[in-house]
Amino acid sequence: MPATGSTDVPAIEVRNLTKKYGEVVAVNGLNLKVKKGEVYGFLGPNGAGKTTTLKIIMGLVHPTAGDVLIGGKKPDAEVRRDIGFLPEKMSFYDNLTPTQTLEFFADLKNAEKKEIRQILRDVGLQEAAERRVGGFSKGMGQLLGIAQCMLGSPSLYVLDEPMSGLDARWRKYFKDKLKTINQNGATIIFSSHILAEVEDICDRVGIIHRGRLLFEGTVQELHRHLKLKPKLEIMIEGLAGKVPEELKGMEGIEASASGDWLTVVCDYGSRAAVMSILERKGLKILDFRTSEPSLEESFDLLLASVEGRR
Repeated sequence: MPATGSTDVPAIEVRNLTKKYGEVVAVNGLNLKVKKGEVYGFLGPNGAGKTTTLKIIMGLVHPTAGDVLIGGKKPDAEVRRDIGFLPEKMSFYDNLTPTQTLEFFADLKNAEKKEIRQILRDVGLQEAAERRVGGFSKGMGQLLGIAQCMLGSPSLYVLDEPMSGLDARWRKYFKDKLKTINQNGATIIFSSHILAEVEDICDRVGIIHRGRLLFEGTVQELHRHLKLKPKLEIMIEGLAGKVPEELKGMEGIEASASGDWLTVVCDYGSRAAVMSILERKGLKILDFRTSEPSLEESFDLLLASVEGRR
């Protein structure tokens, strides 16, 4: 994972943020901090307030109450100009080409136009550089959106569902690109429904529900918060679906068996003890693997606990 910044001043700080649309509360007293130099995954179910929060950060929506600080200061238009922003639904002028589109955004950002050709090559649009955007597929439009937010090599990226509409090849490209951008010093906050992608690249995550922050921290801290344990799967010759007696009733261990596979759910410190017990019993271990709890499992469990489904 990329190293996070050492400064104590957050790249983004949201304080007691509230946004109401009539009687509907989209964001409800939200507090979160994005550290300088980190990749921050902003997660939540549909309607949780993610997009509204990101739009407030960008100054596109005015909050009902609360503050947003960027680099410890209230942001103005000049500060936001140095942010690479990708909205959830990017719109372009249909009659312009990708080159013309990026020239337009370069003027808005005071970015160098000489980088446009390389950026289009980076996102795979070099062969479509002079085609009109109106004929683009959703995925090509998303790639152009990614290209515009890269103009000027901003120090902060705010990305709303950046991998939406991308196929597996371009999702991988974009993940690698985010890692490179981050390693070069940029801070990134992005929302996503593709939790496996978030887990792979984020230093920390913030999970919101009904406009409130439920959790903020690393994925490992989320697992510990929910008391989730890794799963040890062991293939034992002749097990025949029977859990060894020595493992039954052991404190902090859940064991089950299917065919020659023994599944043990336990904390990290108990794994060696389980393997030692099996070896002393003289069982022949053919294979074993450890699977960590996934972000998706933790995400679903956290939401279930606040919705009363747990």
